[in-house]
Amino acid sequence: MSRLSISGVEKSFGALKVLHGVSMTVEPGEVHGLLGENGAGKSTLLNILCGVLSPDRGTVQIDGRPVTITSPRAASEAGIAMIHQELQQVPELTVAQNIFLGANLRRGPFTARAAQEAEARRLLAPLDPTIDVTAPVKSLRVAARQLVEIAKALRARAKIIAMDEPTSSLTPAEFEKLAQVVQKLTAEGVSVIYVSHKMDEVFRLCHSATILRDGRFIERVKLPETPVAQVIAKMVGRELVHATHVSYAKPKVILQAQGLTGGPVRDVSFTLHQGEVLGIAGLVGSGRTELLRIIAGVDSSTGSLTLNGQAPGQGPRARIAAGLGLLPEERKRDGIIRHRPVTTNVGLASMKAFTTGGLIAKRRLHARTEALMKDVGLRPLDVTKPIGQFSGGNQQKAIIGRWLAADTQVFLFDEPTRGIDVGAKAEIYALIERLAAEGRSVIVVSSEMPEVIRLSDRVMVMREGRISATLSGPDITEANIAHNAIPA
Repeated sequence: MSRLSISGVEKSFGALKVLHGVSMTVEPGEVHGLLGENGAGKSTLLNILCGVLSPDRGTVQIDGRPVTITSPRAASEAGIAMIHQELQQVPELTVAQNIFLGANLRRGPFTARAAQEAEARRLLAPLDPTIDVTAPVKSLRVAARQLVEIAKALRARAKIIAMDEPTSSLTPAEFEKLAQVVQKLTAEGVSVIYVSHKMDEVFRLCHSATILRDGRFIERVKLPETPVAQVIAKMVGRELVHATHVSYAKPKVILQAQGLTGGPVRDVSFTLHQGEVLGIAGLVGSGRTELLRIIAGVDSSTGSLTLNGQAPGQGPRARIAAGLGLLPEERKRDGIIRHRPVTTNVGLASMKAFTTGGLIAKRRLHARTEALMKDVGLRPLDVTKPIGQFSGGNQQKAIIGRWLAADTQVFLFDEPTRGIDVGAKAEIYALIERLAAEGRSVIVVSSEMPEVIRLSDRVMVMREGRISATLSGPDITEANIAHNAIPA
């Protein structure tokens, strides 16, 4: 008997139908992948399962019994828990308080605080006994906060735990810890629905997967028996071309850094050439992101930086005016204004060009934005739509368009494909290569070694705030990157 059976689920928002008779089954003790590009219907299906949305048609059964899920509380009572990519926690409350949020243990009219903390310790013991249940949850790393959410699901005696992009902000070591926790859960009969764009994780953890495309059920596949390329082809509806790296680098030096020091960054020097894609690899905490922020003028530093032989000035405004553009790691927090349209987000770095007499020339901005978004492949091509309603890949395209509008020479990509599906990832790769082919220069920071290797002409490896090695040609391998990234 299946632990979960979803059959014929349909859902529309007005005239837009987003789920077309979707079905899915999950067995007891199984890790089941839910795969598809952004917009395939994964989030809508999970929101129905977790009681956030109601289906127009279709049925849900748990352990062979039909259930009607009308609210998140009803989902919890049915044994379903959801761990969202953006964790649903109250940062100022303690770990124990978050675990018992909405279900406090009581002694008379008062919360039984000591009992809650003792139970929280018991729930966390098999997950990570070092987590302090009296600490504010905001003081924990993302990996520990996810374990708190798992403990909350265990407190509610969840039979099914859905995890939405659980490793988007985790280090490889933290992923290994999460993998061990997932294996413990399934060994005890808990079923896990796992949503991730990282195919290596999916094939490592999942026993089987349901593939959605354009709101339709495509196929239920066994993993890891099914080849990765075949799974991806079913997700995107086409074979993806995995092109080899092509270099467009020219001898001309565009950017030169000498002795950059600030925060964790220590005495970093390098050159960047015209048309070059320079990768930066290293462990979390090695100073990769901080180095990009220094180059973009977000963080202060000592040392020198020249762009085309000239010092670009201090601060983000001066760096933008000089031709530097940052695509930040936290795209939703630092890269976009979610509730504003694409036009506003694209024009942020070049609004003076669209301003006359202190007023924005909206038609000119609209026309320029539409042309740029058509060029980079924004889908749907609706520049009046709030950018927060687009997928991660399309948000990234809009940010690229922002820097194209500002005539940027050096693009600083920090985790360019984090949270982006495999189809959009290939498009972002193609855009980065096109920038290089046009003579623009690119610096890419990525936690994914295959991505760094695929994109880069050279790779600088950072360790403890310093450049430990610069690799090029056949020396750019995972083994060499790892060897130089790990402290001795």
